[in-house]
Amino acid sequence: MKIVQKALAFVGLLSITALFIYALQDAPTDENFEKKLINDYNVYALQIPNNLNFAGEVMPLKDPDVYERMDRELLVNTYWQSNGLLMFKRAKKYFPVIEPILKKNGIPDDFKYLAVIESGLTNAVSSAKATGVWQIMEATAKENGLEVNDNVDERYNLEKSTEVACKYLLNSKEKLGSWTLAAAAYNAGDSGVSRRLEEQNVTDYYDLLLGEETGRYVFRIVALKEILTHPDVYGFNFRDKDLYSNIPTFKVEVDTTVSNFTKFAEGFGINYKILKVHNPWLRDRFLNNKSRKKYTIDIPEKGYYDSVQ
Repeated sequence: MKIVQKALAFVGLLSITALFIYALQDAPTDENFEKKLINDYNVYALQIPNNLNFAGEVMPLKDPDVYERMDRELLVNTYWQSNGLLMFKRAKKYFPVIEPILKKNGIPDDFKYLAVIESGLTNAVSSAKATGVWQIMEATAKENGLEVNDNVDERYNLEKSTEVACKYLLNSKEKLGSWTLAAAAYNAGDSGVSRRLEEQNVTDYYDLLLGEETGRYVFRIVALKEILTHPDVYGFNFRDKDLYSNIPTFKVEVDTTVSNFTKFAEGFGINYKILKVHNPWLRDRFLNNKSRKKYTIDIPEKGYYDSVQ
C-alpha cells in the first residue's frame, strides 16, 4: 500500500513540475505574445478574380483604380467575419422571396446583392428615413402605390417593396442605359448620376469620379456577390442547418377594422410578437380600416411556435 502511495505522490510531483515548466514557457511575455499572435491569427491578401461582373457587365479590372477599389471592398467584407456570416444566414431566408420577383420583372439576379448592402437584409431605417430591406423613401413608396401611415407601412413588406425596387431599377436602366448605372442611381438618384455623366463627358460608371458612398456602391455589391457565391474561397464555414429559414405561413384576408392585434393573434394560436415578426408592415396594435381595404396577413403554420406558447 505504501509503495502505491509513494508512486502516486511521485506521479503527482512530476505533473506539478511539468505544469510549472509549461507555464514558464508559455508565460505571457511580450515575445511569447507576439509569437502566438503571428501563429494563431493570419490575414491574407486576396486574389481578385479576373472575370468579375455585375449583371453581366464586365468590371474593367485592368484599370488600376478599379482594381484597387475592388480590392478594398473584398478585403473589408471578407475580414468583417461576423457581418459576413450573418449575410449568409439571412440570404438563405430572404433570397428565395426576392429572386422570383426580380426574375418576373426582368431584373438581373445580381440585384439581390444590392438589397444586402442597402440594409443587411433587415428592416433598417436610415438617417434619411429610408426604410425596409430595400431602403425606400416615403415619397417613392407612395408614388409607387405603397401605403405609408401610422397604421401601415408597406415598405416593411418584402414582396411589395421588392416590386417597387424593380420598377425603380427598370426606369433607371431605361434612362441611363446600363444596369451598373441603374445600380448607382439607386444610391444617388437618376438625376444625380445623369448630371455627373454629362459634367465629366463619360458614359460608364467605372469612368466616373463620384462621392465616397456612390463611388463604393457597385464595388460593394460585387464584393458581396463574390463572397456569398464562394464562401469556401473566403474562409466562411457553416452547415446548411446553421442558416436561417423562412417559416411557412398561410394568408388571412382582413377587410375590417382590427381593434386589438394581441387578441387577433391569440385567435390563431400565436402571440403579438410572432404576428409582428411575420407582418412587420403592421405598425400599430390596431388597424384603422374605415375604407374597408383588403389586407393580407401572414400567419405561421401550426407547430412552428408551439414551444413558446
